[in-house]
Amino acid sequence: MLLSISTTYQPATDLGYLLGKHPDRLQTFELAYGQAHVFYPEAAVDTCTACLLLDIDPVGLVRAHRGGLEESTLARYVNDRPYVASSFMSVAIARVLASALAGVSKERPELAQQALPLVLQLTAVPCRGGERFLRSVFEPLGYEVAAERTLLDEQFPTWGHGPYLRVTLRGTTRLADALGHLYVLLPVLDNFKHYWVGQDELEKLLDHGAGWLASHPARDEIVNRYLKRQRKLTQEALARLLADEEPEVEEAEQVKAHEEAVLEARVALNDVRMAAVCAELEASGARTVIDLGCGEGRLLQRLVRTKQFTKVVGADVSPRTLELAGERLHLDELPERQRERVEVFQASLTYRDARLAGFDAACAVEVIEHIDPSRLGAFERVVFEYARPATLVITTPNAEYNATFATLSAGTFRHRDHRFEWTRAEFETWARETAARHGYVVRFVPVGDLDATLGAPTQMGVFSR
Repeated sequence: MLLSISTTYQPATDLGYLLGKHPDRLQTFELAYGQAHVFYPEAAVDTCTACLLLDIDPVGLVRAHRGGLEESTLARYVNDRPYVASSFMSVAIARVLASALAGVSKERPELAQQALPLVLQLTAVPCRGGERFLRSVFEPLGYEVAAERTLLDEQFPTWGHGPYLRVTLRGTTRLADALGHLYVLLPVLDNFKHYWVGQDELEKLLDHGAGWLASHPARDEIVNRYLKRQRKLTQEALARLLADEEPEVEEAEQVKAHEEAVLEARVALNDVRMAAVCAELEASGARTVIDLGCGEGRLLQRLVRTKQFTKVVGADVSPRTLELAGERLHLDELPERQRERVEVFQASLTYRDARLAGFDAACAVEVIEHIDPSRLGAFERVVFEYARPATLVITTPNAEYNATFATLSAGTFRHRDHRFEWTRAEFETWARETAARHGYVVRFVPVGDLDATLGAPTQMGVFSR
């Protein structure tokens, strides 16, 4: 049972500091069912690979048997558990790579919080649901997924393929997040656990699923499988996930509606910004348009009034703000023909969602600054690679202009929910690099009163392909 973790971050050997395992030494750890070995097949400045190898003792596995395996004597000794990535691997990650899983590194604390280019490889993964289910759980997290069915025996290819997948995951993410994803999802793919599942497992799920599970498109199935479909535990987990997620999202929306509106009131910036976005969308010639992160529907209200748009859709992560958007648009009162033209639905912009694709144009107005920097790569893939509209309008605050706001302390953001605020140079660099990666061109439009030195309060990028 083998997991390899590779990076091209330089110096790549810093991976050893993050894992807490020296690249020059083979290290062995005793587990209840055998041994875990950590070693580095390559450790250079440009590329480093660490491997976690589990050597499961079948006899020890039977002696520690708690009823999870089939009761047949032969099946208890002869099975796939020593060879496949399953809950045994999750336990090994938690015990052998505990500090990395927790995002702690004494020698490289800042690097532990940084998104790194990672390649995760698993030699044999049992996946109940096949490659389609594998992709449905990992692709929304921003990974590029490659899966290959393995032969039953490479010496006898005529025997055909077995039920296992050789899996490669590529992505840019924190190492702690990648290990957390594996910890939760390996037993979910296998749909089996070798130990009793109780309240403590629910707590582990919520702990390692924090920040991504609540809004994952396959959330319900992940929770069901992880908790072995125990109805009481599953219901509690889902209730707590939703309870943890919505107050944060709703608070962010309330803060955005209040603090930012008050701060920008003197320039009536929101009206100017929405007018500028609408003008770009109309000029693109688009007939169908989606507002990514539509909030309470203020922009949607303007778009609906434009007859050019035959389909107007809003997507947002917060159910409460979508309710407000529905009320603003009077969706319950619209005639059926008009109702088919307008739609809102819940979605996260860092998870792949087929409903986001197929539109002539899209916009993300004051959205990206609310996304954690480590998740911007996922946002980029979802919007530019999967949704892929012909025209995309993105606006974000200009950090340089903040100096003109008398009530805003130096070095602070326009409101508390912002994860970052870019200068014009930073936004333009990100926009140009992103456009180049995905076959777009981008032009920049200042929005709002223009300061000769500091620029405009809002910066807008118009992407087209």
